[in-house]
Amino acid sequence: MSDESDLGTFTAAQLGAAFEAGDASPLEATRAALDRIERFNPAVNAYVHVDAEGAEKAARASARRWGRGEQLSPIDGVPVSLKDLTEVAGMPAREGTLLTSDALCERDAPPAARLREAGAVILGKTNTPEYGWKGVTDNRVFGATFNPWDTRLTPGGSSGGAGAAAALNMGSLHQGGDSGGSIRIPAAFTGTFGFKPTFGWTPQWPPAKAPSLSHIGPMTRTVEDAVLMLNVIGRYDHRDPYAARGMPDDWGASLGEGLKGLRIAFSADLGCANVHPQIASRVREAAQQLEELGAEIEEISPDIGDPIEPFQNIWFTASRDLYLSLSKNDRQKLDTGLVDNAIRAENWTAVDLFRGLTKRAELTQQLEKFNQDYHLLMTPSVAIPPFEANHDVPPGSEMTDWTEWSPFTYPFNLSQQPAASIPCGFTSDGLPVGFQLAGGKHDDLRVLRASHAYMSAHPARFPSVPDPSGTTV
Repeated sequence: MSDESDLGTFTAAQLGAAFEAGDASPLEATRAALDRIERFNPAVNAYVHVDAEGAEKAARASARRWGRGEQLSPIDGVPVSLKDLTEVAGMPAREGTLLTSDALCERDAPPAARLREAGAVILGKTNTPEYGWKGVTDNRVFGATFNPWDTRLTPGGSSGGAGAAAALNMGSLHQGGDSGGSIRIPAAFTGTFGFKPTFGWTPQWPPAKAPSLSHIGPMTRTVEDAVLMLNVIGRYDHRDPYAARGMPDDWGASLGEGLKGLRIAFSADLGCANVHPQIASRVREAAQQLEELGAEIEEISPDIGDPIEPFQNIWFTASRDLYLSLSKNDRQKLDTGLVDNAIRAENWTAVDLFRGLTKRAELTQQLEKFNQDYHLLMTPSVAIPPFEANHDVPPGSEMTDWTEWSPFTYPFNLSQQPAASIPCGFTSDGLPVGFQLAGGKHDDLRVLRASHAYMSAHPARFPSVPDPSGTTV
C-alpha cells in the first residue's frame, strides 16, 4: 500500500486518480520522482540521463491540462523512463557503447512518441549493456547497474536500469526491450512485473540489432500500470517494418475475469534446465496458489528440446554483422563478450543461419500447437537468483553465456509469443524470485489477466532505500 503522504510511492493508476480528484498535481508527482532519483540512483545507477528541467516543464503543461479537464490520457502527467536503446528527442542515446556520443537525438522512437502524445512526463534514460547484447547490465560508458535488494548484485539485463528504477519507483512507468529475456530477466531479479507482448504489437524504430527477436514492453510494480502503458505504446506505427495491427483497443479488457476456466501447463524445467532449488520451490508454490485461485494446473512440458542453438544462430550472427561493420579501431571499443559472440559466428555459413531459422519455425509451431490444449504455460522466469554485478555469469560457475542461466526466456522470443515475469516471493537470502507465464500469439490479454489475478491475491513487496554496502534498509 502506498504511503499517502509520499507521491513518490504512488503507482501510475494512483497518480491518475489523484490528478483527477485534484489531490495532487503532475508537478508534485514529477518532483517526487526526481527526488527519489536523486536519493536512490547513486546506489544503483539505474538512470544514465535525467532531464529534470524538461520533466518539470512537461509536468507544468500537464497540470494545466488537468486543471482544464483536457488531459490527454489516464497517464497524462505520470513520470516515466525509457531505455537508453530508445531514441528520445532532446536526449542522448548512448546505447551503452563507446561508439556513440552525447549528441542529442532529433526524433522520438515510437514508444517515446506515444508516451509524449499521451502527456507522460519523460524523466530520462535507463542503463543497458552495449546494444542490449546480454542478460546483465554493465557497459564501458556508464558502468554497472546494481540490484536494489542487494547492491553487490546485478539486477539482470538488458533492461536492468528499468528494472532497478521500477523496484525503487523512480518514476511509475518504465519502458524495457526484450530480445531474449531482457524485460523478464530484470523483472525476476528485481521483484517487479515485466511483460513482453506479442511481436509487432508494440512498435519500435530504429530497428534492434536482431529485429525479429525484439519486443518493446513495460516494467512496472503492478499489472494495472503495465496496461496503462500498453494502452499508449501498443499502437501501430508505420516506421516499424515489423509492426502488426490487431492489438487490443484496451489491453486491460480482461483484467477482472480471474483464473476460473484457465488451463495452465506448469513446467518446472522445460525438460532441460537445471533450476536453483529455492527458485524451483517458490515457483511450485506459486503454481499451487494459482490453482487455489481457480486455475486448472497440470504439470507437463512441451516437447521442444533445447532451443539454444537456433537462438544463438541468430544472436551471434547479429553480433558478427555489427563487428564486421566496424573499423579495426572501433572493434577494440566493443565489450569483449560481444566480440566473443561475433567470433563464434566467424565460420558459420548462410546455410547454418537458414537451418537455425527453420528450427525456429519448428519451435514456434510446437509451442502454438501446445497452446491449443493449454491456455498458458508456466515456468520459472530464470533458473538462478541474482549474482555478483560486473559478471556475465555467476562467478565460479562453469557457464560461459547468459543464455545458460536464462533458459526459459529466449524460446518465447524465437516464437514471438507474449510472456510475463511475475514476482512470487524470495529466497532465504531475501532475493526476489519470479515465475513466467507465456501464451500463444495474440493471447496477451490472457497473460495479463492471469498475472493480475495472481498479483492481486499476492501483492509484490518492494525494497526501500538501497544501501551501497550491499543491504537494503
